[in-house]
Amino acid sequence: MSIFIREYQENDLEQMRKIWNQVVDEGVAFPQENQLTLPDAEEFFAEQTFTGVADEEGVIVGLYILHPNNVGRCGHIGNSSYAVDNQQRGKKIGQKLVEASIEQAAKEGFRILQFNAVVATNTGAIHLYQKLGFTQLGPIPEGFRLKDGHYADIYPFYLTLDQAGH
Repeated sequence: MSIFIREYQENDLEQMRKIWNQVVDEGVAFPQENQLTLPDAEEFFAEQTFTGVADEEGVIVGLYILHPNNVGRCGHIGNSSYAVDNQQRGKKIGQKLVEASIEQAAKEGFRILQFNAVVATNTGAIHLYQKLGFTQLGPIPEGFRLKDGHYADIYPFYLTLDQAGH
């Protein structure tokens, strides 16, 4: 099976919404607490600088969003979030999404890619970001409220992008 990363299309929205909402519902990675409706998803994904999907023979198995982390004098720092269908995990889809977002961030003119709040319990993501050369900062104690009401530490991560090819 071949998985490739491409820009999303309108007909991908329902599959994208389902995957995004899985991660929101799990309550262990995304700060959002509310599910996206289809109109919400259409607006949310369209307002990003770039939204990419992992396409496996016409089925969306993951996605990422890319946008500025801040404005003005900090607008050169990008931020991304990643979601993989929970039935498709373990196939290195997340790695493909992160690698694609790094390339896209550089194309969009971002100089740094920063993640504000990687939850300490998300060891798979932490391992992947370290493997790909991100620098880990922190911790921020109890910066994330898990779905079960407990609190977990969060770590900011960043990667400096070289505009010539990263």
